[in-house]
Amino acid sequence: MQKMAEPLGLRDECGEGTSGAPALAGSCLADNRLNLDVYPDGCSRFLQLFKEQQGEVVQVEFLRLSSNDCLLDNTLGSLPHLKRLKSLVLKGGHARDEFGSYQRGSLTSLPPDFGNLRCLTHLDLSFNRLSIFPSCILHLPNLRVLLVSHNRLVTLPEDFGRLSKLTFFSAMKNQLKDLPQSIGELSMLHDLDLSENALELLPEEVGNLHNCTELDLSGNCLLSIPDSLANLKSLRRLHLHSNLLVTVPASLASLPNLCRLDLQNNCLRAIPAEIQTLPFVHLRGNPLGEKEPSPQADESSTRRLKRLFLASAEGSFTVTSEGCKVVLACGVHFYFPPGAASDPLQIYFRSLTPDPQWVKLRHHDVLLSRVLELQPHGVEFQQEVQIWMPYVSPQTPHQHEVVVRTFSGQSWSDLKTSVKWNRKSKEWVAHCCVLHFSWFLVVSRLVQNECKVPAEGMMLFSSVNPNIKVIFPPGVTQEPRHVKLQVLPVSAEEIREITGSAGCRASPLLYLSQDSTVDFLKPVRIQLPLPPGVTGLNLDRSRLHILHGDLEGQNWKDITSEVVLEFTHLYAVFEVTHFSWYWLWYTTKTYIGGIAKRVYERLRLYQVNFIALQRKRDPEQVLLQCVPKHKVDPVLKKLQDRYRGPEPSDMVEMFEGEQFFAAFERGISIDMDRPDCVDGRLSFIFYSHLKNMKEIYVTSPVDRKGQAVKGQVSFYRGAVPDSIPEDASRKRKSPDSLWLATLPIKLPQLKPRWDENPGPLCGFSFPPLNLGNAETGYLTQANLLSIARRVGGDWQSIGLNLGLTYQQIERIGYNNREDLNKQILDMLFSWAQQNSEDPDCVSKLIAAMKGSGRQDIADEIEAIVELGRQKYSESIRRVGLEQESSTEDSAIAM
Repeated sequence: MQKMAEPLGLRDECGEGTSGAPALAGSCLADNRLNLDVYPDGCSRFLQLFKEQQGEVVQVEFLRLSSNDCLLDNTLGSLPHLKRLKSLVLKGGHARDEFGSYQRGSLTSLPPDFGNLRCLTHLDLSFNRLSIFPSCILHLPNLRVLLVSHNRLVTLPEDFGRLSKLTFFSAMKNQLKDLPQSIGELSMLHDLDLSENALELLPEEVGNLHNCTELDLSGNCLLSIPDSLANLKSLRRLHLHSNLLVTVPASLASLPNLCRLDLQNNCLRAIPAEIQTLPFVHLRGNPLGEKEPSPQADESSTRRLKRLFLASAEGSFTVTSEGCKVVLACGVHFYFPPGAASDPLQIYFRSLTPDPQWVKLRHHDVLLSRVLELQPHGVEFQQEVQIWMPYVSPQTPHQHEVVVRTFSGQSWSDLKTSVKWNRKSKEWVAHCCVLHFSWFLVVSRLVQNECKVPAEGMMLFSSVNPNIKVIFPPGVTQEPRHVKLQVLPVSAEEIREITGSAGCRASPLLYLSQDSTVDFLKPVRIQLPLPPGVTGLNLDRSRLHILHGDLEGQNWKDITSEVVLEFTHLYAVFEVTHFSWYWLWYTTKTYIGGIAKRVYERLRLYQVNFIALQRKRDPEQVLLQCVPKHKVDPVLKKLQDRYRGPEPSDMVEMFEGEQFFAAFERGISIDMDRPDCVDGRLSFIFYSHLKNMKEIYVTSPVDRKGQAVKGQVSFYRGAVPDSIPEDASRKRKSPDSLWLATLPIKLPQLKPRWDENPGPLCGFSFPPLNLGNAETGYLTQANLLSIARRVGGDWQSIGLNLGLTYQQIERIGYNNREDLNKQILDMLFSWAQQNSEDPDCVSKLIAAMKGSGRQDIADEIEAIVELGRQKYSESIRRVGLEQESSTEDSAIAM
């Protein structure tokens, strides 16, 4: 379908055109067209023309540029000035690598004011590196043809339907996993190409594309297609080959204009008779008529398995030999196939905060979930149990891969993992299969390529950068060895920022490891790309250094003089006999090992800010959070309606898994009995992708009746993480570097409260209070006071069952920390005041008592209200239906 290299029949949406405009000068110009993609220096020519003949260039209507051009970024800023532009082509694929493959262009985004090109009707951004759909495209009101094929798009914007004049859209060869519902609003769309993506499901709204004549969905992961496709009465060609379809709707046969239906290479075992008889249906490559194999039969039987949905308070469930599906409140899913457990087995689970003392992250790992512990440990299942764990999506998906990591009791290992987007919960989930239970978490690690090297030798290359290769010659080993390869790309901007030198350049960072402690018998050949901007033609060999780092990246040794270096136009090739870190540098600096060490350390650091906010309605409730620098503004915007506070702290740097503390000072204090409180300070662990946030209640020993308290919260470094660079460890242990930041906290002057005046019971006095109604019986203030005397140490459990939050319970406990009776009364009457208008509040109180194991109090309350109902009935019989009966007559004081 991608057949529209040039738009056909483009009409001028913005006037009569520019046929009367003066002709543009230059041999590369033709009337109002500017075709510069055929020139290696096309962007340079455009910039020169724009500078010298801007008045004429802005009249151009058709422009073609190569996105392989190194000056593309400089050129993009000038394009919004071409207000009359109708067609713009910014394609890659104009250059080839040494293997003859087309190279993608460098385009990753468009300038925001690109949406000012109001006349643009044709836009081609194919063969580029777009991972996010540029939002400015949605502001092109007259766009009719859009090509974004051969990019890295994962999703389309929710308001994609704003491109209402679109007639042709191609997004083939991307990574799309789903489509927005608004795609159905493209009522003028004729051709839609979404082939070779990762689509698993189509929205019903696709059936609203009534003018669509060709729809290509081939090469995806579709299991089914919606019945709404039968509404596409204009459809002539429907391509569904190379999917996972197990069924197709018979209604497709009713499409009046359909002349090609391609269903080849799917999983179809049966076809509706209406479709099978059509002459234009292609079915080759399907298992038609074959019986369902037993594994799939077992899978189909899972639909009848028992399903368990567990609430947040539950911590266990039972698995029988019949199997089951289990969904935890935290979003974790389990599938126990029939026969996985021979006898009924009680499974215990809990979600834990990661503790860096035993959750060991490797270099450049990123933690994406909490720790899931499953017990009993060590029990072997008869069949693999499947686990789906939700996680936070990593920010560098192309450099990293997501894996589930499990702890055996001795060490952590990575499981074979697949990931997918859960459309219902709108979150990413990682899937793995296990035969035993222990601890599990989700991490993002550097993409790992691995192989088993035989004695005959072989070649291993990186999937992140295929130009990085490791060649094992024959005889390199006697016994097969398991070898792993990881690559960390390092941009020229990062090197320049860290070193402060524009002359320093470096290749991607290569890490090699093996499962043997013995060096290879023959040298292993390694190919690394030359640093950016360096080629074999302009190479100064005196500036090129090969560095070897130890396993922890602590020491970097220049081994240039110890190896034989070979060069091609783009690569450096050398040989080694043992594995570790390898890095290619191009610089005039002399002490290159120290520079590399500093750069490597910075690559592991995150720039963060601290925030301290107070609830507007309750200033004693304080939110503390450590936020990566790029997330600060979105987080503050999300919280600004409910919280207020000072500006975020200055930026500081932290390692993944580093501990820090928050200490309240100058008249502000917290509950020292909190489990996360160490020596009066709150303990935090920084994980870049998790919420490093705590919301707590604070108070002050200072008398606030006469004045406000102006205190502060300070953040300090904690324990030094394992395996961080030696220099960083030394700095973190010095006394002057423990402090990170300080932010002000202000507790306002207290206003008089109803419970502050001394009264007859424990210093409390209460306003008149009646719960319930006349027909069901009241609970009066006197009843509640009597109930309170019997609650005792269960008051916290009862409060939680009544719906009070943990923070409210914590505050009540701290405000009345010297007196249990006051804690009980504060809890009970606070709830009663908030729920006095609820007609079901009495039944909720009874349920809370039962849920807390206090059946004795529940029985007592039921007896009170039952006696109240009897009194009410007697009063009705005594005085008829008159409304004069006092509410006090139906309330029994104990």
